[in-house]
This record gives sequence, structure tokens and C-alpha cells, in this order.
Amino acid sequence: MASSTSTNVPLAHQISTFVAHHQRTILLTSAAVLAAGGVGYYLYTISATQAKIKKIKDEAKAQSGDKEEEWEDVHEQGPATSGAKKHKKKKNKKKPTGETAAAEKPKETVQVEDEDALSPRLTEEQIKAMSTEERSTMAGSLKQRGNAAYQGRNFTLAVELYTRAIAVSPTPEAVFYSNRAACYVNYSPPQHEKVIDDCNEALKLDKNYVKALNRRAGAHEALGHDLDALHDFTAATILDRFKNETSAQAMERVLKKVANKRMLEILSSREPRLPSMTFISSYLAAFRPHPKPALPENPSQGDKTLDLAFDALEAADYQHAFTLASEAIEQVPSTAHAKAEALNLRGTFKFILGEASGARADMLASIEADPTLTQTWVKIASVHMELNDSDAAFAAFEKALEYNKDDPDIYYHRGQVHFIMGNYDAASEDYEKSVALDPNFVFTHIQLAVAKYKQGNIPQSMAKFRAAMRQFPQNSEPQNYYGELLLDQQRFQDAVEKFDRAIELERQKPRQRMNVLPLVNKALTIYQWKQDTSAPEALCREALEIDPECDAAVGTLAQFSLQTGKLDNAIEMFKKGAEIARTAPDLENALTYQYATQAQMQFVREYPEMASQLGQMARSLAG
Repeated sequence: MASSTSTNVPLAHQISTFVAHHQRTILLTSAAVLAAGGVGYYLYTISATQAKIKKIKDEAKAQSGDKEEEWEDVHEQGPATSGAKKHKKKKNKKKPTGETAAAEKPKETVQVEDEDALSPRLTEEQIKAMSTEERSTMAGSLKQRGNAAYQGRNFTLAVELYTRAIAVSPTPEAVFYSNRAACYVNYSPPQHEKVIDDCNEALKLDKNYVKALNRRAGAHEALGHDLDALHDFTAATILDRFKNETSAQAMERVLKKVANKRMLEILSSREPRLPSMTFISSYLAAFRPHPKPALPENPSQGDKTLDLAFDALEAADYQHAFTLASEAIEQVPSTAHAKAEALNLRGTFKFILGEASGARADMLASIEADPTLTQTWVKIASVHMELNDSDAAFAAFEKALEYNKDDPDIYYHRGQVHFIMGNYDAASEDYEKSVALDPNFVFTHIQLAVAKYKQGNIPQSMAKFRAAMRQFPQNSEPQNYYGELLLDQQRFQDAVEKFDRAIELERQKPRQRMNVLPLVNKALTIYQWKQDTSAPEALCREALEIDPECDAAVGTLAQFSLQTGKLDNAIEMFKKGAEIARTAPDLENALTYQYATQAQMQFVREYPEMASQLGQMARSLAG
């Protein structure tokens, strides 16, 4: 939304980036809530940043000549819960660990047995005849020989030795299964099903065995079991307290893969659908009223249908307006101007649908039919911005000015592009020019006030807001935007008063035409102010009763559900967010949070004893 030049930028930006701005507040207030699963994805974001910083420091340290490093012999390391890890420190040497240990031969000469030289396996009767101490000693010896075979890249022999260790050991040992799984990873081709089987056995014996989780996750991913891989990588990352960058990056990679795959499945079968009334109304309101084309003396069927399309647009019957505009194009209006208007209207709705390429094609056809229709140039600039082509957007504005240098919409929307790009000085200049040409358009006053705020001129910004509220006393927008700036200053009581006034003004409209965003903004304010979600949740639900597809209300309610530990509700809201997502990035974002939350829910079900630790972990990472 924020990339559209025609959307009311500050409001849309605040709502669409709510998670980014308020994640810390929401996710770090309650250890119990954090334990319930709303934090893993966020915590990884923090830990990944810390890992990058550490990497930079380590590289700088290495360049300075201090190259002392730590490494761990994974095969000498028992299960994760069996005690302190064994480390060896070496100067100027870095030894491989885990599966990568087999990628190069060890520095020391290792005597590796030949498989044919092995004595026959002991029978069950022979094993039973041995004492517990004898069996334990033999199992340890077999494991050590298996480690040596593994280091020598004789994986078949290593598997045989670990298999014998499993058979002779008086008590099951998770490390034997995990080490054998590591061998199957290195088979050519890898035996992923056997890796999973052995890791299952290891995790039955020690569910905190991180190496087994990571190995099983890798096998699941290789077999295309991405959800299973995500669950395992999530568990491994949390158990490692987000300190293992490899696991954390794997979690992120698989999460992205799962969300992207589901996104493509949805997009391949989903019928185009218009977004919420709130979004459409906000988009259309950003343009000055545009009179419908006058019917000619002898109108064609295309002319009549286009006239009906504009009537539907005026009545906020957006689906019919879209359908009728498409029909009018097929029926061919009688004049080039009417054809341009029909293409402009259909292209507008394609843009609203998130079909930027289709919108661009219609807008270009509209320009070809009548290049003097400057609104089309302005709208195609919005399309170019959606397609991340700011140069083309500015070129479109220049063409529009060639046809009408006194059109205030051109300056307003060019100001929006400057605003989005962070060029607040240039944005203010364009807004001021637009106001000079037409002082009666509320959004120009609002955007100018917000631009002044972004420039750091807070007194002038507030003065312009107060002037706008006086000039447009029956319009909710100045109240709502002013409330947002007050919220940014943490003047909570004042912000709530402005949102209440905006809500009061919106309630004077027919219910189906209400803008519900002041309700959502009030919810955010109350939450930040009082750290209580009961009233904010009620406000969001009221917004959804009025506009069931308001993405701002859906996303905010999902975050509140996470904060209160209502994870099932949060997942349902994320699913709803995916259903109503306007663009592919919006859809992928909703799916990412949905699957991240589901993975964390499963972790807490499987590791309830970790519940009390996750809150402290999150605060430590965030600090």
C-alpha cells in the first residue's frame, strides 16, 4: 500500500508496518506469551543481526592477527543434555565440524579399518552373556572406531560400527543413532529416509538433541517435507537460544520456501477479488472529484454502459463499477475520450486488485485514446511506483504537466512519490503548489502537515493540522491523521480524543461507507498507552464487523492475539490476512507469520518446559 502514490501514505504506512514498529512492545511484554509461540520469527530477526555483527567483528579480529578459534568434535560430544561440551582450542587452525568434518581428511593420520577385516557380529546370545561393564566398554570402543571411519570418509564401515554399538550397548544411546544418521547424510546418494529414522530414535531418547533435530530437518527438506523441516529447524534454533546462525538461517530459508510455495499455489487458483471498502475508498478519495463523461446526443450502448459504471462508482458499488467499465470497453464507446475514460476506470480497478501489469496496459491504452486526460498520467505514475520504477513515474508526471500545468492533482501525487522516497522538502513544495491551485482538497493539507512533521518542523506541522481541522470540521481525516502524530509523540490521551472525534464523524456516514481505520488507530493507541488488549481487541472486531476485509484490522487483531497467547486466533487472523491480501508480497507476509506461528505452537506443545525461558531469551536478544 505504501508504494502507491494515491494511497494516503502516513495512515497506510503506519498500519502496514504495525508489526515492524510495535513488535518489541507486543512480543516482549509477557514471558508466558512469548513461550506460547509468537516470538521465534522475531527473535531470529534480532539474532541474525547480532550474528552478522559478530561475523564482522570476528573478521576484523582475524585481520588483526588474533586467530584463536574454537571447534567441537561432534562425534565425541554426547547428547545436548549430557553435560558441558568438549572444546579444543588451536592457533591458526579451523577444523570442520558436523557433517562437514567428512569433507576433508583430518590433519592427523587415522587408522581406518577395512570392512572385510571386521569380525562377525555378536549374536544376541553372545551379547546377553556379557556383563554390563563389558557391553558398555565394547559399545564405547565401537563408537570410537566408527568416528575414525567417519573421519576417514568410510561411511559404510562407520554405519556398521555404529550399528554394532547400538546392538551391544546395555542402554540406548542417542549419539549412536545421530552419528549413524550423519553417515547416511554422506552416502551417495544420501539416504534421507534412514537419516529421519535414526534421528527419530535419537530424539526419542533425548528430545533436546539439537544435532539430531538439525539432521532430521535437513533430511526432511531434501525430501520436500518443508513443513516438517520448518518445525525441526524452529525447535533447534530455539533450543540453541538463537545463537547458532546456521540453524537460524535454515529456519528462515525454509519458512520463506513454505510461504512462497503456498503463495504460488493460492495465486494460481485464486479468482481476482477487490480488497476492502476501506482500501478502495482511501485510494479513490486521494483524487479530486472527477465528473463522469457527458452522454452524446445519440449514445451508443458502450456510452450507456460507461454512464452506469460511473453511477455505480458514485454509489460505492465498486464491483459493479468494475464490471460495467469492462463491458463498456467491449461495447466500444462512441468517442475517443469516452474510451479513454472507460480504460482509465478499468485500469484503476485492476490496480486496486493488485494487477499492476494489467493496470499499466489499460492506462497506456487510455493515454493512446486521449493523452489530454491528465488523471490517467497521474494514475499510471502510481502503477510505475508499484512496479518499483520511480523514473517512469516522474516521467509520467512531466507528460501530465505538458497537457495541464495547473492540475493540482499532478502536484499532489508527485508530492506523494517524493514523500514515499523520503524527499520531504520536494514533497512539501509540490503539496504547497497543489494547495495554491486548489485549497479545498483536504488530503493536500494533511500531507503537507505530515511532510512538515517529517522535516522536523513540529510546531508548523501541528499548526497546519489545526488549520485543516477548522477548515474541514466535518471531515474525519484531519482528526485521524493528527491523532497519529500525537500517538507518535506518546500523547495518548490527546490521540484518543482525536480518534474518537474521527470515529464520531465516520458514524454519520452510511455504515457500508465508513472508514474504520480510526477504530484501528484508537486500538493501537490504547494498547501502547495501557498495555491492555481487551478494549483494543473489541475495537478491531467492531472494525471487522463494518468492513470484514479490512487488512489493517485483521493484521492488528492477529498481533493482539499473539500478545495474549491466543495463538489459534492469531493463526486464523493470519489465514484471513492471506485471503484478503491484495498483492503477492502482502500474501507472502501473511503466510510467513501464519507458518511461523504454527511452528512455534508445535514447539511449545513438544517442549512445555521451555515456556518459562522464552521470555527471558527474548528480552536478552532484544536488549
